[in-house]
Amino acid sequence: MHKKILIADDEQNIVISLEFLMKREGFEVSIAHDGEEAVRRIRAERPDLVLLDVMMPKKSGFEVCQEIKADPALAAVRVLMLTAKGRDTEVAKGLALGADAYMTKPFSTRELVDKVRSLLEP
Repeated sequence: MHKKILIADDEQNIVISLEFLMKREGFEVSIAHDGEEAVRRIRAERPDLVLLDVMMPKKSGFEVCQEIKADPALAAVRVLMLTAKGRDTEVAKGLALGADAYMTKPFSTRELVDKVRSLLEP
């Protein structure tokens, strides 16, 4: 069974590269371009993992993470937050809200693939 990944990011060039990378690694991919769309898609599609940008229109990645982690029906959804903000306080906030992992942009594709695989291992 293919693992499903939702990419939630409003920067088109990042979405294109992440989508290409995840599909190349054999994952099923869907896209959300803002925080509200991300929450809708997470509820509808129940992805195994969300690659979640912090800075998005309508709802921030922090708000999306908090909302899905507060819903017991979505407890199995893993969240990998992606951000240009690498300050310790931002990382701590993301993890406190329930993110499973955190990566700061720019990151290497190998590093990202390794992190995604480790989050999806049973």
